[in-house]
Amino acid sequence: MLPPLDHIPPDLASLSDYEAFGRARVAPAAWAYLNAGAGDEWTMRENIAAFARLPLRSRVLRSMREGSTATHLLGLELEAPIMLAPTAYHSLAHSDGESATALAAGATGTCMVVSTQASQPIEDIAASATAPLWFQLYIQPDRAFTRALIQRAEAAGYRALVVTVDAPVNGLRNAEARAGFVLPPQVRPVNLAGMQLPPAEAPSSASLFGTAIIDHAPVWDDIAWLRTQTRLPVIVKGITDPDDARLALECGVDGIIVSNHGGRVLDGVPASIDLLPAVVEAVEGWVPVLMDGGVRRGNDVLRALALGAQAVLIGRPVLHALATAGALGVAHAIRVLRAELELAMALTGCRTIADIGRQCLHLPDAGPVFTGRSALR
Repeated sequence: MLPPLDHIPPDLASLSDYEAFGRARVAPAAWAYLNAGAGDEWTMRENIAAFARLPLRSRVLRSMREGSTATHLLGLELEAPIMLAPTAYHSLAHSDGESATALAAGATGTCMVVSTQASQPIEDIAASATAPLWFQLYIQPDRAFTRALIQRAEAAGYRALVVTVDAPVNGLRNAEARAGFVLPPQVRPVNLAGMQLPPAEAPSSASLFGTAIIDHAPVWDDIAWLRTQTRLPVIVKGITDPDDARLALECGVDGIIVSNHGGRVLDGVPASIDLLPAVVEAVEGWVPVLMDGGVRRGNDVLRALALGAQAVLIGRPVLHALATAGALGVAHAIRVLRAELELAMALTGCRTIADIGRQCLHLPDAGPVFTGRSALR
């Protein structure tokens, strides 16, 4: 394995460039864990490919004076509608782990969503942060432990809870299994230490149904319960169906993230960008809708905003950049994405984020219309 870089070479010009650099610096089995998708990885590939089916509509001679990528989201004033998605075990990518990612987020004024499965204590990550943090939560079978974890996040200054709902069980990640990945001794889900697990059931022929892991999986009542356990905004991550979006609203959530978990759970699900418009239509502006999955260019950010997202989250590219050059790499990747967004806005005639809507795209159908951020109530 190569050591991390201490500078950014000129051939690191885009987020996609970071993948090969990162792979060369991570153990093969760990790379399979960080980068693999479920099954045949069709959904993982489709997340990226689907953006290319949304051609942009170029506009000319529009004034860009006082142009800005700034936006407001759930009490945050963001320099750009770009956030860092929750991903587990950053220490697999770089020895400085999540603290390095938080340092880069602070240097670029970017909100980071810290995973329950972080490899460092959430308090230590918060101590490294100079930009707002959100905390990603998996509701655990031990609800008392879940409540205590929420209280830790509140005490550490996290600004919102992002509860992941689309992974009650791990996906069938064949590439990871073939690589024989196991967590190395120095990398552990330290924030889950002390949690009480359900009693192990007697051996049976069942691989999933009838086991404790599925019997204790969260349901909609648990989202309503979670809403009563915290004063923080609650954002539900993993919504892909408009009916589920409506159920989430009934539970009192403060935001929705359209996500297929980066194609890591159920292979065969459409790309997040293709699922976004129907969810936006179902929500009807009551809460912000965000999106993750497949964003690799600033043009992709614009496409997602044009279809109604309030912001996007990036996952794997952050880990690729972290493996390549630590905090320096992550900060550079964010700046590249932001610069590409500014260029895309200028060339589609959008001076501000509020100007971005479906008029920025060449769309063959007359699907759900989103004309700008002013639609939010």
